Formats: sequence, structure tokens, C-alpha cells
Amino acid sequence: MKSPTAISAILALAPGAAWAQALPDADRYAYGPRMMWWGGGWAMIFGPLFMILFFVVLVAAVLPLTRWLGGAVVMPPHHHALPGRSPVDILKERFARGEIDKNEFEERRRVLGD
Repeated sequence: MKSPTAISAILALAPGAAWAQALPDADRYAYGPRMMWWGGGWAMIFGPLFMILFFVVLVAAVLPLTRWLGGAVVMPPHHHALPGRSPVDILKERFARGEIDKNEFEERRRVLGD
């Protein structure tokens, strides 16, 4: 019968003996640390490109949607003369809206030469 020391020595060395008997596996990390490189690293280029493409598509979809939901944009009126309107026509419109009184209207019309 074997002594307890011999049995504990055999049990302690058994894993090392089993590992020594194992076949060397060349592709031990085939699905490990290099998995995301896919053998050459070219896949790492496509990640940022697809991220940029995703954000471009997102912005291209959100902008028209917000414009559609927000309705038409009303621009404030410009105080420039439209083609075909004379300064006197503008002066008459301002007088009709009550922006200027009769004295100011007559004075400005005399300055404009009408």
C-alpha cells in the first residue's frame, strides 16, 4: 500500500503530467483575443466609417422630420422695396397703416419729389 505522502505527491503532479501530454494547439487563441481583428485588421476601418454613416443618415432623417413637424417658417417682413414699388407707394402704405401722420407724409412726399 502506498503512503499518504506518495498519494498526495501523485495528485499534486498529475495536472502537470496531463498538461505535458497535451498536444500543442497552434490556434489556441483563434477565437480569443484576436477575434475582432479578423486576421488582418481591415474590419477595424469599417467600424468608424459605419458610425459616421449612421450619424449622417440620422441627421438626414431628423432634419426634414423636424421641419415637417414644425410647419412653415414665416420670415419677418423686409423693409426693402419690392420690384415695381416706388418710394412714394411705400410712403402711401405707411400712411395708410397709420405709421406716420399727415404732416410727416406731406413732408416726405415733397422731399421725394412727387
